[in-house]
Amino acid sequence: MSETVTATVRNAAKAVILHEGRILLQRAHWDGRECYFLPGGGQHPGETLGAAVHREVYEETGLGVTVERLLWLREYVGANHGGAPADHRVEAIFLCRPEGDPGRLGGHAEDDVQTGLEWVKLEEVPSLDLLPNGLRNPIADLAHGYSPTRYLGDIA
Repeated sequence: MSETVTATVRNAAKAVILHEGRILLQRAHWDGRECYFLPGGGQHPGETLGAAVHREVYEETGLGVTVERLLWLREYVGANHGGAPADHRVEAIFLCRPEGDPGRLGGHAEDDVQTGLEWVKLEEVPSLDLLPNGLRNPIADLAHGYSPTRYLGDIA
């Protein structure tokens, strides 16, 4: 008899933190490769998505942020991308501005895969191994002032 998989949907909040034409990214070693992620993480029960992104960014980077607006809504359905059938995530990605000194970085609860933090020029983002890959171009478009709020769909 095959095992029944119970799927759950995990909500998360991610941050696009901009300062002087750069974006703050987490460097990481994940799945045997060096790559980048947006800071942020899972929403706790009873927590708003705005509060979740503020908390997660502070834990991972040491920066307080001002949440300006929702940029994008992204889903990931693992079964559609060769991943675990029970892996279904919904991520709200917010445009944020740093509070305080953006040069003072260092969170107290970094992700296990995180190897550092880096301010990257927006124009350089398409050439990075940024995960999910589907965020590279929308992030780079921010350099040209193009940033409509939109649903990105199920992207890996």
